[in-house]
Amino acid sequence: MKTRFLFLLAILIALGAIGWGAFRVAKATATSPAVDIPYTKVKKGRVTITVSARGDLQGGNSEMLIAPMVGGNDLSITELLEPGAVVQPGDTIVQFDSTPQEYNLREAEADLAEAEQQVIQAEAMSAATEEESSYMVLSTASDVKLAELECRKNPLIPAITGRQNDIVLEAARNRSRQAQQDYANKKKTSAASVEIQKAAQNKAKVTAQTQQRMIDSMTLKAKTAGYVNVQQNSNQNMMYPGMQLPPFQLGDTVRGGMAVAQIPDLKSWEVGAMVGELDRGHLEISQKVTVRVVALAGREFPGHVKSIGGTSGPPWDRRFECRIALDQAGPELRPGMTSNMIITVETLDGVLWVPSQALFDSDGRQFVYVKSSSGFVPHDVALVRRSESQAVITGLREGDLVAMSNPSLQSKTADAPQSAMKALSK
Repeated sequence: MKTRFLFLLAILIALGAIGWGAFRVAKATATSPAVDIPYTKVKKGRVTITVSARGDLQGGNSEMLIAPMVGGNDLSITELLEPGAVVQPGDTIVQFDSTPQEYNLREAEADLAEAEQQVIQAEAMSAATEEESSYMVLSTASDVKLAELECRKNPLIPAITGRQNDIVLEAARNRSRQAQQDYANKKKTSAASVEIQKAAQNKAKVTAQTQQRMIDSMTLKAKTAGYVNVQQNSNQNMMYPGMQLPPFQLGDTVRGGMAVAQIPDLKSWEVGAMVGELDRGHLEISQKVTVRVVALAGREFPGHVKSIGGTSGPPWDRRFECRIALDQAGPELRPGMTSNMIITVETLDGVLWVPSQALFDSDGRQFVYVKSSSGFVPHDVALVRRSESQAVITGLREGDLVAMSNPSLQSKTADAPQSAMKALSK
């Protein structure tokens, strides 16, 4: 009995060893599992080439509010409207601290008042001097007349007395000429003194007016109706390295010439969006655009391409800025509303097309991976049109199956875990 049991046990052990060996051999010789590659059919029909993008609604024809140049000093913001606030012409947007300028204005006004008094005093002294000089001219002229009357007696009086009358007349005439000369000199001197005081008065007036204009310039007001768009504070660049600059706030200091806020026109709306470089060839200035505002379901606004900017970004995501101007605006529009833009480039009928991701480029040639009995193989095609989602091609037949991704890359991805398992089993 014991011998029979040992015999059966030996048979079971042998069968187990054979089964384990077969499992190892099957595992070692196993091939990679089939890769499930997504594919689609080549379709034929109407293709509408469109360019779509998303951006934020903004007011166009912006009015920039610039900090004034006030003696080269930094200005402190004491009043600033909230971003997005709707304003009318004449509304105060930004107010700077004008305390030093108001002090200078009071001093200039005091200097002006003193200069005005100096002018009044100079004019009074000039009038008094002119009156005195005029009296001296009349007095000396009277003396000359009297002396001339006395000289008429000379033929009837002794020669000595006549000679004395001539001497008196000559002296009176000298005094008269001197009085007239003094009158003219004093008149010029008085007029010059008055002009000097008036010049000082004008200087003080200009200084006061300059200070007043300086104070007025420190209040930035809207010239047109719109909304407030507060600018970024570039003075904070060193305080926020690598971060987006914050907008201006109350208490911030501003250098002269910096843009503090802008007032976009509510009657002129624009949408700025970054569009993929692939669609740049489809766009041109004045091209018609349909704009749909996300917050206003069912509403569409016609527009046109206003400008196309330069391309920027990393090589794998190159984009360019495109600005769309709305042809018709509505009172319900608000700045910052997210908007979707659809630009219809053209419509092609009866053409073959595949999804854009099914078309590949290499060394200047375009091709797709067509499904055959041996798998997916590359097949050259001619590209007619291409958008972000569709590619119109020739060189295939309707219904052909094409891969949606590179089969070779898919195979490598699937083989990687299998190779790792084989390495671990060794």
